[in-house]
Amino acid sequence: MGKDINNDNSFMIRFRSSVILMAVAIASMVLGGYVLFGVILLISMIGLMELYRVVGVNKSKAGAVGYIFAVIYFAIFFFAEYFKEDIANSTLTVFDKNISVYIASYFPILIALFIVVLLAVYVLTFPKFNSEQITMVFFGFFYVAVTLSYILRVREMDCGVYTVWLIFIGSWGSDTMAYVVGRKLGKTKIAPKLSPKKSLEGLIGGIVGAALIGIIFAIIFKSKLEGTISNPILVFGLTGAIGSVVSQIGDMAASAIKRNKGIKDYGTLIPGHGGILDRFDSVIFIAPIVYWLLFIFI
Repeated sequence: MGKDINNDNSFMIRFRSSVILMAVAIASMVLGGYVLFGVILLISMIGLMELYRVVGVNKSKAGAVGYIFAVIYFAIFFFAEYFKEDIANSTLTVFDKNISVYIASYFPILIALFIVVLLAVYVLTFPKFNSEQITMVFFGFFYVAVTLSYILRVREMDCGVYTVWLIFIGSWGSDTMAYVVGRKLGKTKIAPKLSPKKSLEGLIGGIVGAALIGIIFAIIFKSKLEGTISNPILVFGLTGAIGSVVSQIGDMAASAIKRNKGIKDYGTLIPGHGGILDRFDSVIFIAPIVYWLLFIFI
C-alpha cells in the first residue's frame, strides 16, 4: 500500500513538472523573439553549469571561461539575428550584409579565442585542472550552448512558429511513444549495460510514433505550411522519424556520461525529471538535425 502511494506521489510530481515545462515551451515558442532567446540562454547556462559540475569545474576559472564564451556566442547570435536588417543596411564594412556569412566568419574567430584563453587558464593554473576537465569545458560549449541555439535558428526560419515543434515532436514525442511501446511490448534489449529499460521495440515505437505525430501536425496546419514547404506531410513525417533516431541516440549518450561519472541525474532543478540536461538531453541532439533537414527541404 505504501509503495503504491509513493508511486502515485512520484507520478503526480513528474506530471506537474511536465505540465509546467510544456506551458513554458508553448509560450516561448509562440512568442519567439526576445522571449525565446532569453529562455534558451537561461537553459543553456544552467545546462552548462550542470555539465561542468559533473567534472568539478562549475565554480572554477576554467568553468568561467566556458560560461563567458557561451554568453559571447549568444550575444553575437542575438545581434546578428535580431538586428539583421540594421546590419544589412549598415554602411560599416565590419558588418557582412549576408547574415549566414556573418555568423560563419566570426564563429571560427570566437572558437580560436576560446581555445587560447582556456589553454592559458590550464597552463597558468597547472596542475589545478586535468585534461579531462579542460576538454569537458570545451565540449560543453558545443554540446549545450551551440546545439540549443539551433532552436532559435529553426524558430526564425520561414514558418518557424510551426516547424520549431518538429524538435519537440522528435524528442519529447518520441520519448513518450518509445516509453509506451517499450513498456507494453519491449523484449529485445539494445544496450542492457547502459540503459536496461531501452528496447528495440521501444526504439521502433518512438520512430513510428514521432513520424505519425509529425504527419498529424502537418495535416492540422497544412494550409499554413504549404506556402513554404511543398509537401509538409512528407517533410514532417520524415523529419519526425529521423529526429527520433537522433533523439534516442542523444538520450543514451547523455546516460553514458552519467554512468561513467556514477550519477543518476545531472541535477534536481525539475522535480521528478532531474536537471535541465536530463530533460533536454534529446533536444540538444535533435535541434541541429531538424534545422539542417528543414534547410534542405525548404
